[in-house]
Amino acid sequence: MDENKKIIIVSVLSNGSLTVLKLITGLFTGSVGLLSEALHSFGDFIASFIAFFSVVESSKPADIKHQFGHGKYEDMAGFIEAILIIISALFILWAGFEKIIKPEEGIEIKADLAILIMVLSVVINLIVGKILLQKGKEADSSAILGDGHHLMADVYSSLAVILGLVAVKITNISILDPVIAIAVAIMILKTGITLASQTADSLLDSSLPKDDLNKIEEILENYKAHGIKGVKSIKTSKSGSIKNIVLVIYFPCLMSLKNTHTLCDKIEVELERKLKNTNVVIHPEPYSECSEKESCKLIQKN
Repeated sequence: MDENKKIIIVSVLSNGSLTVLKLITGLFTGSVGLLSEALHSFGDFIASFIAFFSVVESSKPADIKHQFGHGKYEDMAGFIEAILIIISALFILWAGFEKIIKPEEGIEIKADLAILIMVLSVVINLIVGKILLQKGKEADSSAILGDGHHLMADVYSSLAVILGLVAVKITNISILDPVIAIAVAIMILKTGITLASQTADSLLDSSLPKDDLNKIEEILENYKAHGIKGVKSIKTSKSGSIKNIVLVIYFPCLMSLKNTHTLCDKIEVELERKLKNTNVVIHPEPYSECSEKESCKLIQKN
């Protein structure tokens, strides 16, 4: 089992344990913030399962049914995780407003246990979340990054719930608990919307980020000194961690097929070196407007 799968299994186990702890403690203390956190952790638990499934599927090689590989499984998992984040945030908002409208007394008596559980949650999720984000960036995995963002959103919301519980304990004003929970929900909602937008772009085959496009254009510009005459089109998309690049490039009209192929191979190697995880297709076209016929012949001989 590779390292990415192992860390996601750790995420599944930690989220499952924290969900049970938060739920039991939330029911015992009556804290809407803690109950909301239990739901958030349950969302993380489901998201971790989805992430594990997508990483397993996306690592499979291309087959007859999926001739371009299985990378879209990761994008789909990342989008589902984003939707779960948004649903969690909306539930917390609903629970928070309901608690304000119908406040309950007595939370200050049992706040100590709730604070202890939340501190434990912060420590565990911070460690696992940071590792997931690091591994997700290294592997350029939407699923692992989504799981990492899920846990980091849980860290921030847990810190806010701790603040609310401490404030309730000190001031005896129980309404502070749902007010802070609502503020946290807004922050979580923003995270979910951002993640949903990013993963939806990949699912809809949007082009690579501007930084990657600039690298592609820079590489092609440099290869004009090696013989290419220009670039007709650049098309890009992303499937999981794989960057798909389709290029239509003008070559000297008299360049041999062998030399053209060699030059295409060099361009593909350079793109892989600069962008990583690339799937490059190059369509060469003769530069019919070339007026430097002697130059073409020299290139052919080389």
